[in-house]
Amino acid sequence: MKAPAVIDQLAVLSDAIRVRMLAVLEGRELTVSELCDVVQLPQSTVSRHLKTLAEGDWVTSRRDGTRRLYTLPLDDVESSARRLWQVVREQASSSATLAHDERRLKQVLTRRRTQSEAFFSSSAGQWDRLREDLFGPTSHLRALVGLLDPDLVIGDLGCGTGAVSQLLSPFCDRIIAVDASKEMLEAARENLAGQKHVELRQGSLEKLPIENGELDIALMMLVLHHLPEPKRVLAEAARAVKPAGRVLILDMLPHEREEYRQTMGHVWLGFTDKQMTAWLHAAGFKGVRWRVLPAEPKAKGPSLFVATARRAPLQF
Repeated sequence: MKAPAVIDQLAVLSDAIRVRMLAVLEGRELTVSELCDVVQLPQSTVSRHLKTLAEGDWVTSRRDGTRRLYTLPLDDVESSARRLWQVVREQASSSATLAHDERRLKQVLTRRRTQSEAFFSSSAGQWDRLREDLFGPTSHLRALVGLLDPDLVIGDLGCGTGAVSQLLSPFCDRIIAVDASKEMLEAARENLAGQKHVELRQGSLEKLPIENGELDIALMMLVLHHLPEPKRVLAEAARAVKPAGRVLILDMLPHEREEYRQTMGHVWLGFTDKQMTAWLHAAGFKGVRWRVLPAEPKAKGPSLFVATARRAPLQF
């Protein structure tokens, strides 16, 4: 006859060392070395008891680099075992030994924080470079795109080679990328290979190949200064976004670099706050917000601004 599970559970909890270890591991993760420091026992003893606890499904572990972390995941423990542990823990709560373990545990956790703080203290001057070397210069900015509602339909107007669509595509279910240049769209198609929810459409921004109200958000990233009639383009963007839909414009502040007209095909040498706000209002947008962006340390071009606005809702 097989013994009831509670007998096996009682057998595990009948050992004072295992009770101490479970009390320490409840709700936190520790390495074997840290656990040894807390319960003041040799590694061989701690490892032997951890093996028993793991076989009884009392503790779980996970690898973190070269170390392994152990914990008592109380919410995942079988219900009868959880109730039994709660009784044992309550009975043992007045133990002086457990109180000493708790004090040593605090010291171990403090040591962890101290080691982390020491790293940041010594690395403060080079932290940005270290993070850039590990994850790239824009990893933290890319993560912010995750705040977008994935159900939004976004128009990347004047998409060029598709860099913005490529950034947004992991977080959005549908992106419509438009450009007048066949060559740019070919480059975008190559860069966006495999991104099935990005639709590439060829057409001018003055006459978008987009239905009325098809977009939730229209993006124009460093595009307007290339176009002869920005006011007309903004009106077309207003047609393409839904009532209460939004537009976001990234472009240059006014500058005097006339050579850009010849070298990069610029039509406009930047825009003012007043100019952009008036055009957006004329196009049917409301609530214009304008922000000058901090200059990038290595940037050589003019300063940039970002302007956002919302299309006025329909009036009945």
